[in-house]
Amino acid sequence: MTLIPIEARSGPVSEGVVHHPPPDARRERFEQVFATHRDAVLGYLRRRTDSGHDAADLLADTFLVAWRRLDDVPLDPQTRPWLYGVARRVLANHRRGEGRRHALATKLRGELSDAEPMRPLLDDTPAARAFRALPEQDRELLSLVAWEALDTGQIATVLGISRNAVRIRLHRARKRFAKLLTAPLANRTVVALSTASTLKEGVSHEDA
Repeated sequence: MTLIPIEARSGPVSEGVVHHPPPDARRERFEQVFATHRDAVLGYLRRRTDSGHDAADLLADTFLVAWRRLDDVPLDPQTRPWLYGVARRVLANHRRGEGRRHALATKLRGELSDAEPMRPLLDDTPAARAFRALPEQDRELLSLVAWEALDTGQIATVLGISRNAVRIRLHRARKRFAKLLTAPLANRTVVALSTASTLKEGVSHEDA
């Protein structure tokens, strides 16, 4: 059987075939665009924002769009106007987000100003005084149970420890709270200091 070589077709490439530049060429093109136009785009954003941090974040977002749409970035002298257009849309999205956050904050401030203040630690009941005398770790643990109504698995997620460690700490915290609750007022500070010292020594053994 005679093999007939097939020659490559000459002429225009089919319109359905999309040719992308190799990765190195894309990176070089982007780095050139960034180096050439970074300062101009940053200046555009700085003149339209109140915070240098916001401008830096928006600059990063603008060039992220440029990287993703690198094939759409025109050659100079149209590169900078194209980037300004992207920056303008990024800035508009940022302002809309800020507006929504401001509206939500205003709404929440109004709702909270009308609500009854929650001051569970400021009253002068024996339980509140005993609670305030506990170490911070005990207060947080008991608060997650009493105020947030979390179970041991959920508390383990919040604190980043094991369920077993939660059970051990919770048992000890309840014992310390009961001890403070029944201690005479004059001795409560001594009990609290002793509790804090014991707590520091025991934490390293709970997660073992």
